[in-house]
Amino acid sequence: MSGCTSFGADGPAGIGAALRSVDCQTAQGTAHAFERLFGAHGGLLPALTILLTLYVAWTAVGLLTGRARIGVAGLTPRMLTLGAALTFATSWAAYQGVVWNLLVGAPDQVAGLLLGTHGSATTLFADRLDRLFGAVSDAAQAAQAAQAVDAKGWHPADVLWAAIMLLLLGTAGVLITARIALAALLALGPVFLVLSIFRGTRGLFEGWLKAAVLFAVVPLFSVLIGGGAIVILTPIAENLGSEPTMQQAATVFMGAAVYCALMAMVLKVASQLVAGWRPGGVGEQTFADGRSASFSLPAAGPTTFVPQLRKEVPAGTGEDRVRALAAAVTPGVVTMPTPMAAVDRAYPGRDQIPVAAQSRTANVVPFQPVVATRGRAVAFGRALDSSR
Repeated sequence: MSGCTSFGADGPAGIGAALRSVDCQTAQGTAHAFERLFGAHGGLLPALTILLTLYVAWTAVGLLTGRARIGVAGLTPRMLTLGAALTFATSWAAYQGVVWNLLVGAPDQVAGLLLGTHGSATTLFADRLDRLFGAVSDAAQAAQAAQAVDAKGWHPADVLWAAIMLLLLGTAGVLITARIALAALLALGPVFLVLSIFRGTRGLFEGWLKAAVLFAVVPLFSVLIGGGAIVILTPIAENLGSEPTMQQAATVFMGAAVYCALMAMVLKVASQLVAGWRPGGVGEQTFADGRSASFSLPAAGPTTFVPQLRKEVPAGTGEDRVRALAAAVTPGVVTMPTPMAAVDRAYPGRDQIPVAAQSRTANVVPFQPVVATRGRAVAFGRALDSSR
């Protein structure tokens, strides 16, 4: 692509040059992909128009027929979501200024603030890697030239070359790969932004967002965690000299192995952080009319115990009713209180049950989930059986 430095026949001059070239080419590739999707002459613009028309028509039919009710509290989030999705999906200036800069530029700026550097922290990290590669490579070439031609077994030069391969694997296998994967996700970003408008496809948008955040934070942790290993290894590599010993070469090799392990931990840490993140909110449920409600578990106690009547208790002995209630309410299961009418129909003589065993305590905590245990279910069943 024009304006970007391409790799020559011998490959990039170093990690820093490769990273700058990858950043430039991925930025231009994302811009071209955006134009082909939802630009002025994008191929998906007719499909977007049809989807929006169907969305508005379906909402209008639901309001006219009374199947859907929506108020200001439900209409405002929908309109904001629709406007934001269409703005970022159809305007490259807005998409680049917010989405691209937030996922690509923000982690780099955070790393620069933490390290106290000026400019790109990722580029500085790559330059330090090139300095380390140069020192280890010069020492490996000098050791290879000094060793005998008919030498057998492992020698310092072989160990140093293996260390270089580990350093390259840890850097190119994590840092550059994460940049390329993030660019691919951002190129498809406008499609997933459109999918966020519809409730049925909103899960795809959340999955895309979590994957993009994962590959965005990987370079941040790579710079912060790998930078410490580079600072420790660089003085050792620069003091190898023209004839490094096997002990010095083994030290560099162990440092490179630790560096690769740290890069693997970076992927693990980033994946764990993103796996615990829920873009849609925690403990929040959205109703059909746009309202949302958060549920909390009340403290377990006698006044909050309400059995869940999942099925009619079969006629028979008292032990049969106890087993039925114990099977219906398993430990740790979150249940909803049963309406009093259903309890009255199932147990006509419930008024004679002691107050502590009655389920009228549901009026104390209406419409809240209750944690029921098997022990309480058994006690409730025995109270019912003794009342008959």
